[in-house]
Amino acid sequence: MNTATISIEVDEDSARAFCEASAEEQRKLQLLLALRLRELTAGPIRSLKEIMDEMGAEAEARGLTPEILESLLNE
Repeated sequence: MNTATISIEVDEDSARAFCEASAEEQRKLQLLLALRLRELTAGPIRSLKEIMDEMGAEAEARGLTPEILESLLNE
């Protein structure tokens, strides 16, 4: 499989966790992100709103409340 490098912005904690991870853990994270990107972009093109709604529903199912989100955004 040919690869290409992209740059994406993430929050500081995610960036720090990635940088502090071992080379093997970084490789695993890169693979997971690549698979998720492929999943999000494969098949019928969905609108940004649909993708964001899905991500919101997943976050809510994992316990993210509007109050916690507001707190995170205000940090």
